Amino acid sequence: MNNMRNNEQLTVAAVQMNSQQNIEDNLADIKIAIINARAQGAQLVVLPENCCSMGKQFVTAERFDALSATIADYARTYGLYVLAGSLPCLYRPDGIIVPDGRLRQVSQLFAPDGTRVARYDKIHLFTATVADKQGSYNEAATFEPGTKTVVAALEANDTVYQLGMMVCFDLRFPALAQRLRQAGAELLSAPSAFTYLTGQAHWSLLLRARALDSQCMVIGAAQGGEHVYKDGHTRQTWGHAAITAYDGTVMSSYEDSELNHSANKDHKNYALVLATLDKQAQQQGRQKMPIFDCHRLA
Repeated sequence: MNNMRNNEQLTVAAVQMNSQQNIEDNLADIKIAIINARAQGAQLVVLPENCCSMGKQFVTAERFDALSATIADYARTYGLYVLAGSLPCLYRPDGIIVPDGRLRQVSQLFAPDGTRVARYDKIHLFTATVADKQGSYNEAATFEPGTKTVVAALEANDTVYQLGMMVCFDLRFPALAQRLRQAGAELLSAPSAFTYLTGQAHWSLLLRARALDSQCMVIGAAQGGEHVYKDGHTRQTWGHAAITAYDGTVMSSYEDSELNHSANKDHKNYALVLATLDKQAQQQGRQKMPIFDCHRLA
């Protein structure tokens, strides 16, 4: 029985970054984060939204294929799954250029052999008025929403796990988390770049709520701290990367927006939180509270 349980455990890492607009610097941080996550036993590493650049969306989108190939190579080199939180992309999944001069916000899962397992285009685009320096956010002015939910299979320890893919603002829509669970998801990825104020108010609550809605582990990778844009204005993100269990328990979290550089000895502009999904224990928890069997509303 102990061997069975060990074979049904998946160690995941959520990365917190403070991505700026120098793509090469961000890639260097991503690489080191993956190396250190692997050294700590991670089999899946989830990077935050806008992992390669905060801002410069169109410049970054021009490099979508090359940046994707670089992150895929990291997955292959270090032998683990890597979820590239999000990258802006000029084209839809079918290769058609996004019309009206907009982009897609794309999350991708790469396998330990470097192949791309899945692409998810962010469905819910952030639209809000926030009492911060920027004030108004309208992702739809830059991005076209995706149209398809995605559940991707990954294999570790001779066991297959099903990962439902979300990005940031998707966390506010319980129906999406529930649909992913109904499609077989056991984990949900939530790479994010929450504003400081909305994150302070809602981030932890939303991670826990979506875990309870879906009875899935939720992996909240995050941007945190101050991001300086080319025109000199800044944006603050909440950080607090966290991983939440199927029952709403916070399994692991980084309790700050800012990265503790004094504790980093090798150019670590990131933080890691790790947790292990026990597939058998999660399934037993679902059986004890079979909410999807009890659901009556369409």
